[in-house]
Amino acid sequence: QVQLVESGGGLVQAGGSLRLSCAASGRTFSSYAMGWFRQAPGKEREFVARITGSGGSTYYADSVKGRFTISRVNTKNTVYLQMNSLTPEDPAVYYCAADSNRAAVVGTTAREYEYWGQGTQVTVSS
Repeated sequence: QVQLVESGGGLVQAGGSLRLSCAASGRTFSSYAMGWFRQAPGKEREFVARITGSGGSTYYADSVKGRFTISRVNTKNTVYLQMNSLTPEDPAVYYCAADSNRAAVVGTTAREYEYWGQGTQVTVSS
């Protein structure tokens, strides 16, 4: 079992930055690839970014590439999402998720992830 708790959401002006954190329970954090997803009202949950268990490879949705950076510190059981140049298209509830297929670089569908956090709200003012 892995429990995930996101934090760091909030209100930011367009063009601003936020850093989301996701803290995981358990001793086997590096055994999981980690992903970030987001869901806006009335829309389906969409993939944002993924990082392999070792942290050696990352993968991004085209909509955030060049603006968002996913990273992890396995000794702290934490994965981060640095979000820069936020736009009015970015507001959503952001979720982190864990996938036991730790080495796979690409994992863009929600069903590939076994564990989910409760989400953190990101709001962008124009």
